[in-house]
Amino acid sequence: MFDQAFKNIDDILRKEAGCTTELDYTEQTSWLLFLKYLDGLEQDRADEAAMSGKKYAFILDKLYRWEEWAAPRGKDGQIDNNRAKTGDDLRDFVDLKLFPYLQAFKQKASGPNTIEYKIGEIFGEIKNKIASGYNLREIIDQIDELRFRSQTEKHELSQLYEDKIRNMGNAGRNGGEYYTPRPLIRAIIQVVRPKIGETVYDGAVGSAGFLCESFDFMRAKPGLTTKEFATLQTRTFTGKEKKSLAYVIAIMNMILHGIETPNIIHTNTLTENLADIQEKDRFDIVLANPPFGGKERKEVQQNFPIRTGETAFLFLQHFIKMLKAGGRGGVVIKNTFLSNSDNASVSLRKLLLESCSLHTVLDCPGGTFQGAGVKTVVLFFEKGAPTRKTWFYQLDPGRNLGKTNPLNDDDLAEFIELQKTKADSPKSWSVDTKSIDKATFDLSVKNPNGGEEVKHRSPLKIMDEIAKLDAESAKVLERIKGLL
Repeated sequence: MFDQAFKNIDDILRKEAGCTTELDYTEQTSWLLFLKYLDGLEQDRADEAAMSGKKYAFILDKLYRWEEWAAPRGKDGQIDNNRAKTGDDLRDFVDLKLFPYLQAFKQKASGPNTIEYKIGEIFGEIKNKIASGYNLREIIDQIDELRFRSQTEKHELSQLYEDKIRNMGNAGRNGGEYYTPRPLIRAIIQVVRPKIGETVYDGAVGSAGFLCESFDFMRAKPGLTTKEFATLQTRTFTGKEKKSLAYVIAIMNMILHGIETPNIIHTNTLTENLADIQEKDRFDIVLANPPFGGKERKEVQQNFPIRTGETAFLFLQHFIKMLKAGGRGGVVIKNTFLSNSDNASVSLRKLLLESCSLHTVLDCPGGTFQGAGVKTVVLFFEKGAPTRKTWFYQLDPGRNLGKTNPLNDDDLAEFIELQKTKADSPKSWSVDTKSIDKATFDLSVKNPNGGEEVKHRSPLKIMDEIAKLDAESAKVLERIKGLL
């Protein structure tokens, strides 16, 4: 039923001129899902208060509750079509009354970790793109059929929402910004193994895949107590996100996974000065896939000891700084990080190797990230002691990865198993830090077991090869002209 409802919503949104991509479909579905969820949450809290003989103070005024404007019901439990808004009346209510009312919650909230603040943030960042009040009414009717009350319902909805995020990630060139393949995330979490009581941080949270999967991993602990579950709900996960759409999706994704008031902060993480980070700001675990290829402004670069325009390199410095001593990290980064010869790359590799134990490098094949034509590695490290030995694993699923043939959990099973003992195999080997060139700290090495070399030509070498090929082509053309 839920699956069909999502398909129906997308079909209706396709009629809207303001909704042209999967990103739009997900955004518009998200704000409506959030309000439907909020209605269920408030009803549950009101019922709990009544059972205790108390009166519940609703977050939303009656006029703006889902049951009042979106799905008013008669005594028979069916939607009262005489009271349910539609057409221009519905669109005008949403645009001119509902959104301004919800936006104002940010100023009224007691703090950023409250659901009131999140309401204000969400509706301050997005707008209703459904111009037809009749289409909006159809979508509301579909959303109203969805239920969030039981864990089974939440799980099914969370899986469908993940599918929407994956489709959105596959839709465009920048898909990797929104979607990290969940099998890869789960493998990273299996290696890092966060425990209840530890804090988990992602400063480039995207759609919150790392936090959601960490929550699922930690919640699966046998004999989970009520106190431990409360710790997971309120004192474990922190995310930061710069982009408005990703921020909204991250909150909705975490809610559907069972975290009622996600601690996602809407900010540009890189504007924080590393010198200002104190012990109280640090975390036990960092899990992230920071954006790469971006260029940060000079004033942002001033916040970092190693100055570079490459976004991912700034994030890596931030993550190292944000880890507590003994803290553990699993971070996705472009594989050229291993061998780039520019000063920033060399300095960053030196920092990583000297301040952390880089114990594992997972080399991912091309096609791991849909819509992003770059190869990546995952760096696994522990802060506080220098690197003595690094175990490398070259992931080779034995097939070309693509949209119709994505990475799956089975592809990573051998990596997870071998990583426990860091055993050598045809795809894995270890490198002693003493053997690394101290001038370049180059981490690209040839697989001694016959695998491909994890090394990448510098731009200058590539340009030289292109020039040589051009020269050879010119000679060939001259010969052909001479024969004509």
